[in-house]
Amino acid sequence: MRKLSLSSENNAPERPLILVVDDEPRIIRFVRINLEMEGFRVLEAHNGLEAVDQVRANLPDLVILDVMMPEMDGFETLQLIREITHVPVIMLTVRNAEEDRVRGLDSGADDYVTKPFSPRELVSRVRAVLRRMQPLAQAGTPVLIVDERLSVDINTGEIILNGERERLRPTEFRLLRHLIENAGWTVPYGTLLSKVWGYEYKDAISYLRLYINYLRQRIEPDPAHPQYIFTERGLGYRFVDFRREVAED
Repeated sequence: MRKLSLSSENNAPERPLILVVDDEPRIIRFVRINLEMEGFRVLEAHNGLEAVDQVRANLPDLVILDVMMPEMDGFETLQLIREITHVPVIMLTVRNAEEDRVRGLDSGADDYVTKPFSPRELVSRVRAVLRRMQPLAQAGTPVLIVDERLSVDINTGEIILNGERERLRPTEFRLLRHLIENAGWTVPYGTLLSKVWGYEYKDAISYLRLYINYLRQRIEPDPAHPQYIFTERGLGYRFVDFRREVAED
């Protein structure tokens, strides 16, 4: 296997380490140069198996993963990565079909960038994804009891359904937390996108709808008839005002 190289200052742990996976050397060079100019350390992999090996060996802070690779494509590679770690992954592809974006996000990707892309766009997406991975919770925050069925542990990023703990993905948890913090109020689409994903995503309504669907699948008894997360058409989403209901009880 070809030896992969680190950027020149690989002893600076405070600088995020990015693994770039693509079978086209020119794409890797382009991405690497622009990431290193922004202060990131960079690893390279040229196929899916190399990528999995590098994830195991180096535990990168983020993976930029091309979809269209021979032998093992990006979706298959992502599945293997997800068996090892929840490292954030940005899918990189020439495809722009909605079903491909949904498939990538359903498989556990955190974002999706379509070729051709500008260096500024890619770096902005990398920073936004890394921001979303930063822990939100503070020690001592209590468990929020929504009702007898559902509670949310802000400190661990877990939901408690019928007494059983389940961990949410970081983006799912950020979205749920923001909705809960504004329980009873309609939160506009743009506000949710800016707060959860970053200002760069303020118009990416499809992302928001997809993750609302993920949350409903996780917490609603009947996702088709939600009792926690309500859609206010043309405006945004509203979480049930559970604190008012508790007070009235």
